[in-house]
Amino acid sequence: MASWRCQMFLIEENKMDIGKAFSYPFEDEEWFSKSLIGALVAAIPIVNFAWGGYVIDLLKNIINGSTRPLPQWSDFGDKWMKGGMMFVAGLIYGIPVLVMACIPLTLIGGVSAFQSDNLSDAVGTLFAGVGGLFACLIFLYSLGLSFYYPAIYIHFAQQGEFRAFFEFSQINNIIRADLSKYLTAWLVSLVAAIVVGVVAGAVSAVLGFIPCIGWLISWVFAAIVGVYLAYLYTHLFAQVVTLASAMTVPPAQ
Repeated sequence: MASWRCQMFLIEENKMDIGKAFSYPFEDEEWFSKSLIGALVAAIPIVNFAWGGYVIDLLKNIINGSTRPLPQWSDFGDKWMKGGMMFVAGLIYGIPVLVMACIPLTLIGGVSAFQSDNLSDAVGTLFAGVGGLFACLIFLYSLGLSFYYPAIYIHFAQQGEFRAFFEFSQINNIIRADLSKYLTAWLVSLVAAIVVGVVAGAVSAVLGFIPCIGWLISWVFAAIVGVYLAYLYTHLFAQVVTLASAMTVPPAQ
């Protein structure tokens, strides 16, 4: 009943509750223990695939209207498999970045083998410009990918299969379903990451001065802040899905 009321509120209002995205983790009595486990898991290479799966489960819980959406750390193997698929998909989406980074280096290496001293300055200037161009392209691609990624993960959460990462028509439909809210979620998550990151960095630096255990306290604090940002990010985009779905629900007769 509580979950139904939550969904009905979103349907009736049809607007994002940004404040809820910031506050909902603390409504779970186990938020700290779940977050601490998440921070520890996320810090261990290979094992940290499970953190990606945890976020997918969180996304599904929010979309389904759970009043306490933070998942338990059970079904670790299932979470690890989901996160592993996310990692492989991320590598594939990262191929253009690798290609754009390698092209200037390859050109520089090839020309350097044949250039004369007289051309060194001109070639250096030329390739500085080429390097700058590709750096801009990498930045623009990465920025665009940061906008596209949430829809990719939403579709994967809904389908649960690896091919979902590359079903571009369905992914595009998620974005188009309510572009203004999707854009809002993306911008809020970017700004929050910058602001919270700066504040958390300053606090971590201060905590680091505590004798003997300062470094440990600083690390735990920074890690939990990272987990919290993932909670925020996930809730914002889950709202986009919930509200877009609400718009397609026919009124009761």
